[in-house]
Amino acid sequence: MADLFEQAFLDDPNLGSRKKSGKRDFSGTQSRYTCVIMSDRLPPLTALRAFDAAARHMSFAKAAEELNVTPAALSFQIKNLEEHLGAPVFRRLNRAVELTEAGRLLAPGTSEGFERLITAWRATRRLQDTGKLTVTAGPAFTAKCLAPRLYDFAQAHPDIELRFVAGLRMMDFDRDEIDVAIRYGYGTDEGLFSEHLLDEGVTPLMRPDLAALYPTPDSLLDAPLLQDASHDFMDPPAGWPEWFNACGMTDCPTPTARFSQADHALDATLAGGGVVLSRTSLAQRLLASGQLVAPFDIALTTAARFRFLCAKGTETRPQIAAFREWLFAEIRALPTGLEGKTLVSVDDLARA
Repeated sequence: MADLFEQAFLDDPNLGSRKKSGKRDFSGTQSRYTCVIMSDRLPPLTALRAFDAAARHMSFAKAAEELNVTPAALSFQIKNLEEHLGAPVFRRLNRAVELTEAGRLLAPGTSEGFERLITAWRATRRLQDTGKLTVTAGPAFTAKCLAPRLYDFAQAHPDIELRFVAGLRMMDFDRDEIDVAIRYGYGTDEGLFSEHLLDEGVTPLMRPDLAALYPTPDSLLDAPLLQDASHDFMDPPAGWPEWFNACGMTDCPTPTARFSQADHALDATLAGGGVVLSRTSLAQRLLASGQLVAPFDIALTTAARFRFLCAKGTETRPQIAAFREWLFAEIRALPTGLEGKTLVSVDDLARA
């Protein structure tokens, strides 16, 4: 439709002087721009890229530095864009530039367009790269569950370079170039391939020598209790008061130390610093090796869970499928720490 309209403009002698460029001549007016018939035809990508950089920096010099071109070359691309549009996008001041109304309208869409283009390019490029796998997980899960097993994966899959990104920030698989995410919580995981990873319970953990000193739940009233604050987000809560309540006790001493990271709380427990109320999933290897024990019958359960996540459709990619199969086998080879325990739901405690 736009091409037909342009042709109609060229064929009508009453619509201004015709030029080979298809532009109407406004040289008799005060504007130094030529008016271009409205069309969906985009300006050159280099001109849009120059505008995007200049609009973000509000400086031609900084934009030229980012794009590794001279300021003169960048200025030429901006003028090319303005000629194509038929209106200025920048107002040139003495030592600065500012966006015109047209520039302010164009800038957000241009920025979003380049961001989406870069994201799509990265995702497409990663499809061709079967030799690397980037996994993100929380710091505690990375330290206690993934890192100790890294050598085993490398031995089983020497052709795959495994990269860890430890953090709690929710990431975008394409924008952040993430292949797999291991996440804990109540996520709905819409639009993702999501699989329950392992069973979870919250129960007191301690060294065997401390277990001999504090053999019953009642005896923990005199024990140095450690607080793992990493699961304070749980609703209903699953802390020391809830665990003592599940044991039929109303008293709950104040913990002697509080840790924001679960792996730090486990390290302190391993050093003999006290008794921690911890998620058994993070202590699988420590429990299996006997370094820590979970001596009491009661364990709390919540609706929060660990999930294996990846973009839907990518779960069959060779490196993701290999990692998924290996990780599930590794985790299921160890006891959960919940064997033989009475599981008490914190939701039931809250309703009682």
